[in-house]
Amino acid sequence: MKGYRIAFIRHGMTEANEEGRYIGTTDLPLSELGSRELFDKLDKLDYPNPQKVYISPLKRCKQTADILYPNCYTAELAELREMDFGDFENKKAEDLMDTPEYKQYIKGGLDNPPPNGESAREMVNRCYEAIKIIISDMMYEGLTSAAVVTHGGIIMNMLSCFGVPKRRPMDYACDFGEGFEVMVTAAMWQRSEAFEILGRYPVEEETEYEE
Repeated sequence: MKGYRIAFIRHGMTEANEEGRYIGTTDLPLSELGSRELFDKLDKLDYPNPQKVYISPLKRCKQTADILYPNCYTAELAELREMDFGDFENKKAEDLMDTPEYKQYIKGGLDNPPPNGESAREMVNRCYEAIKIIISDMMYEGLTSAAVVTHGGIIMNMLSCFGVPKRRPMDYACDFGEGFEVMVTAAMWQRSEAFEILGRYPVEEETEYEE
């Protein structure tokens, strides 16, 4: 049975990430440290070239794809953008901790958005639309391998909602420039709208030893 391998990869670090600020729809580029870390990972880890790369339209994802997959065709999907944190955008948790709005937000829940922001349910619905578009496009074009350069929150929600085995979102947290690889089959997706999680991505390059 034909399978479709998809690697979901978190973008590189931005200055906001370094400072511990909520950064969702704000369109920040990679920081110098973020770019340097990605090039270092290219030397240590194996990033196979996929047939196509789907990316969030935000700069940090575009730049990450340019570094990791410079020779691959890319397609932007608005559905892959990060969550809109509303009034919490660009603010640190420590600065919000004593506000009633933040105390309410950290209680969690699908329908508990930050003020003027996006709810988890809205983000999950976007994730569903994104994965449908990607799978349909791969099937239509006859592709068997792809990469998705997006955001940490998107990866955690996509895999926890549609991946098997079932895990909590935080179990799919990943470092910058890293993520998870999944296998999609037409039968599994059409039957249960789910895919198999193969493991973390990328892997360390094999070292050749002289005997």
